[in-house]
Amino acid sequence: MALNVAVQMDPIERIKIAGDSTFAVLLEAQARGHKLSYFTPDRLSMLDGKVVANAQTLSVKDSQGEHFTLGELKNTEVSSFDVVLLRQDPPFDLAYITTTHLLERVHPKTMVVNDPASVRNAPEKMFVTEFVDLMPPTLLSRDLDAIKAFRARHGDIVMKPLYGKGGEGVFLLRKDDLNFGSLFDLFTSLFREQWVIQKFLPEVKQGDKRIILVEGEFAGAVNRVPAEGDLRSNMVRGGSPKATDLSKREQEICKRIGPALRERGLLFVGIDVIDGFLTEINVTSPTGVRAIRNVGGPDVAAMIWDAIEAKRR
Repeated sequence: MALNVAVQMDPIERIKIAGDSTFAVLLEAQARGHKLSYFTPDRLSMLDGKVVANAQTLSVKDSQGEHFTLGELKNTEVSSFDVVLLRQDPPFDLAYITTTHLLERVHPKTMVVNDPASVRNAPEKMFVTEFVDLMPPTLLSRDLDAIKAFRARHGDIVMKPLYGKGGEGVFLLRKDDLNFGSLFDLFTSLFREQWVIQKFLPEVKQGDKRIILVEGEFAGAVNRVPAEGDLRSNMVRGGSPKATDLSKREQEICKRIGPALRERGLLFVGIDVIDGFLTEINVTSPTGVRAIRNVGGPDVAAMIWDAIEAKRR
């Protein structure tokens, strides 16, 4: 059955399709005969209680620079779509949160992937704390004394923004690093909310594994190895994708969190695991689909559409 599908995403002309998971999902949808439409978050509105979007029909092609064709803008009730893919990237700010409130008005009659209320209530670096026994020692705080005590207990630490993305603002502080005070002042001036402080895991140099779960089940994985001289393994920061298998510990992590993902309607999720420790549960706009395929792994985009179509029958 052909579905009427809309994608809410960042400007499509800016994406780099070789590594873009949203684009992979769109290619698969088009190959299955689904009708595609596109709008950016700023084109989402509410008129007299009805959620509408200035949307355009969309076709996609796997060729950078000529990868999309758009139709005319048309003011469309979002409830007229069968599926909406919620795929804009963070920052996870009030603008992002507002779109989840609007899309919540049409879900589940129109299926929003992922469930917008759950996206709003499960920020990546906060949701993960529901599984504290799977995590490295972690503190969420902006209190100087609390951070000093954590640092004294664990030595080398990593500090990063609670609502950061793509490796932005991630710092390693050695136990005797004299930059701690300056970095604390910088974070205090930039972020009103708490930030994340974690015990440093030296094995990150061997890779930060991105594992994709679809409907709470393991779908594929890629090991992201940091570039020489960089702490961060994110592929947008120069990390190299490598083929990988799941360890027994990683299989256990997937089994533990799977039921919670299904319960929340989080159909497409990417988790990050370093040295057997769960560090993030990514629900806003997970990446890794094309990287997994490129290193010989399964077709995760096909699995995503299999799951969506099963729910729309």
